[in-house]
Amino acid sequence: MAVLDRTPAHTAPAAARAAARPIGVGLALAALATVVWSGSFVTSRALHDTVPPVQHAFWRWIIAIAAVAPFAVRETWRQRGLLRQHLAFLLLASLLGVTVYNTLVNQAGMTTSAGNMGMIMAASPVLMAVYERLGGARLGARRVTGMLVACAGVLLLVSKGSLTMDFAVGDLWIIAAAVSFGSYSALLRRKPAEIGGLPFLFSTFVLGALMLLPVFVASYAVQGGFTPTVGTVSPLLYVGVVSSAVAFFAWNKAISIIGAARAGVVYYLQPVCVALLSFAVLGEAMGWLQVLCMGLILGGVVLGAARAK
Repeated sequence: MAVLDRTPAHTAPAAARAAARPIGVGLALAALATVVWSGSFVTSRALHDTVPPVQHAFWRWIIAIAAVAPFAVRETWRQRGLLRQHLAFLLLASLLGVTVYNTLVNQAGMTTSAGNMGMIMAASPVLMAVYERLGGARLGARRVTGMLVACAGVLLLVSKGSLTMDFAVGDLWIIAAAVSFGSYSALLRRKPAEIGGLPFLFSTFVLGALMLLPVFVASYAVQGGFTPTVGTVSPLLYVGVVSSAVAFFAWNKAISIIGAARAGVVYYLQPVCVALLSFAVLGEAMGWLQVLCMGLILGGVVLGAARAK
């Protein structure tokens, strides 16, 4: 005898809506982090003629440390022995993800557009796939094709459609930043699971700022400081508090709700966000070449993110 489902029919849509609500929240948080991080490229470009790149990076992390400290100091202190045990790993992660990466982004902002920076950085997931292959992972044909398409988009963008490959200096800096970010992301796969998220975040901020300190002192001695105004302090507060603290919180929360794979897809919207923000805030033009390259890079990274078959 068949068992009848006695659940009232009107409760099914409500249950479906309740199940979909957390997914929607997770996607919204991932999108928030992506938009916020996109704004970092715009601020790097906006400050290129007022705040030296190294000083921009240094003050960003000082502000970020102050923003995260109230939430992270206690747990970081409790895990101090564990952090000392894995100090070499923390130093390398701090160097790649804090000291080098953002400084290179700021340096790139001196001579290239925010839109170009965002599109080139969108190829970072392809570089992460290369690291996976070097680590022994098998890459499927779809993933390899995606890597090649994204690389073609990057080369077309930085060469401005010319076969002479006349790279702008800023494009080369952002390519170096993409390598640093890809290396940092690959390194995160080896993060000791016992280290909490906040202690890891706070300790890398502190270590990265300390490693940047000698370069900051040299920059200040040679280039001088900058004049604190609304136009310089506001962007620094943005990248220090919003881009470094809020965005990381939103991203981590999104991953806890919807998982890294689904949240990672949202990251591929970054070039679109950067292009729109740079157009709205900086008045940067977008021609057919940028649109074509955006399509190639986005298509490539989507293919490159596919699982090996």
